Amino acid sequence: MSRYPVCRHCIAAPEPLEAEFFCASCRTPFQNAFPLDAEGRCALCRSGLRGFDAAYSFAAYDGVLRQLIHLYKYGRIKTLAGPLSDLLARAMPLDERFDAIVPVPLHWLRRWKRGFNQSELLARALGRRTGIPVARALQRSQATRAQAGLSNHARRQNVTRAFRARAVDGKRILLIDDVMTTGSTAAACGRALKQAGAARVAVLTVARADRRFLAGFDAGLNDSKSGESRENGQ
Repeated sequence: MSRYPVCRHCIAAPEPLEAEFFCASCRTPFQNAFPLDAEGRCALCRSGLRGFDAAYSFAAYDGVLRQLIHLYKYGRIKTLAGPLSDLLARAMPLDERFDAIVPVPLHWLRRWKRGFNQSELLARALGRRTGIPVARALQRSQATRAQAGLSNHARRQNVTRAFRARAVDGKRILLIDDVMTTGSTAAACGRALKQAGAARVAVLTVARADRRFLAGFDAGLNDSKSGESRENGQ
């Protein structure tokens, strides 16, 4: 009997994100090559606004996968960490070596309300699969507003100085989260880890917002905002 209320067809439904044009660093998909420089980097990566060195995601934050993540995160079906971590493993870069897996932390109050940190469960499942040690090297030192529904600028401001990191001198870090939208949270975590001595920070998420399809992206943000509101009792 399944350990989660999802049929095997839905578990197998998510397909890898496909695009003809990607940023070489953050893997953001684009409709054409116009936003990319001669080295294949997007404007944010060129400007140094990314706090991480690379980003990888399995699929777009849409359709069945978005529903699975919502069921996991807001429905509190923790056993979905298993199949979702399988998608993380499929998205891992084969040409990189990592010294530690680090989950994006929740503030203690949000963790208490949710009952678990979804990123930590994913990180531990991936660690068991790969043999890479999991380190709780990040702490969320400030409570912040939910990112869902905020503009890009507001997202960056919301998480500025929200994270502190323990010493990770010279380590190559794989930072784990469930979804990447603008990358603001991952950037803030990456900067904290770099300040703590990390040699390289790569981000790995189950899904990412695909801005080539704005209607789907906006719907995803609205759904996420609704989930966060329910969780926070609003």
